Amino acid sequence: MQKQSSLRFAIVGCGKIAQRHAEHINEKAALVAVCDLDKVKADALATKYKVAAYYSVDDLFINSDFDVAVICTPNGLHAEQSVYALQKGMHVICEKPMAIKSEDCIRMVDAAQKSKRELFIVKQNRYNPPVVELKKAIDEGRLGRIFSVQLNCFWHRDADYYKEESWRGTKSLDGGVLYTQFSHFIDLMLWLINDDVVDAKSFMKNYLHQSITEIEDTGVVSLQFSNGVIGSVHFTTNSYRKNMEGSITIFGEKGTVKIGGEYLNQLVYQQIEDYTIQDDVTSIPPNQYGSYSGSMSNHGLFYDNVIDVLENKAAKTTEMYDAMKTIELIEKIYKSANV
Repeated sequence: MQKQSSLRFAIVGCGKIAQRHAEHINEKAALVAVCDLDKVKADALATKYKVAAYYSVDDLFINSDFDVAVICTPNGLHAEQSVYALQKGMHVICEKPMAIKSEDCIRMVDAAQKSKRELFIVKQNRYNPPVVELKKAIDEGRLGRIFSVQLNCFWHRDADYYKEESWRGTKSLDGGVLYTQFSHFIDLMLWLINDDVVDAKSFMKNYLHQSITEIEDTGVVSLQFSNGVIGSVHFTTNSYRKNMEGSITIFGEKGTVKIGGEYLNQLVYQQIEDYTIQDDVTSIPPNQYGSYSGSMSNHGLFYDNVIDVLENKAAKTTEMYDAMKTIELIEKIYKSANV
């Protein structure tokens, strides 16, 4: 594949999601450096792509010349490292979640504005074909007034998953299931409804992971949007042995639509007045991480947009303000549950 951009990228954090980023950067632009405190991880990724390896963020910025810093570190480090890179004059791509505190999101936005650099938050599920088609139908008014929304996230994460990386399941670096596993789904709900949540009531439990995590593994949430839409969220990482469902159902005055499958990748059903969503849409397979799988693998489309924004001043598919709203809602949900 012929590379379409001369932009230079450096990856901070060489865990599993960094492999996905490296693959697409290498196809579309120039990966010039990687960085991780774990020398083995940094060296492995650097060797694979024949780039420089660094073992501290300071050394990376002192010794390497690049345009975009890609933050793939644990959730609790996103804000600090993004702000640092922005202040050093780099554009920043930050993996989800943007941060685990809304006040840190504000710091990130402020740093981007002051540095006059772009801050991109990865929301690749917005490219899922069924999601794109549903968003189009809603924006065109095909469903009429929206009444309610239901979001289900039923995944499996066992003890091995948490043992694999010591930061997982911690309050300080993971933050909670809604940050690590399901922030994409919260983002999509807000994007589709296109309004703010004014009230959230939630219940959370840790049923199966009490001895290995500091966070919840199950929650049920009721939501009230400012435009009158009501919603519910049911999430868990206790789905037996495998991921079962990632779905969103919209109920409107002129239509009802459910997108489901494991990762919001299938059009489950639809009934819309004088309109039909294309029902043969297909999605790219989910990201595979060995013993478990994650959200849809649309990072290539995300990078196409990043390059288009930086080189042609195109519009972003995900504004940093949208990502901040996702964190604000997750924070509101956790506060309601007193966790």
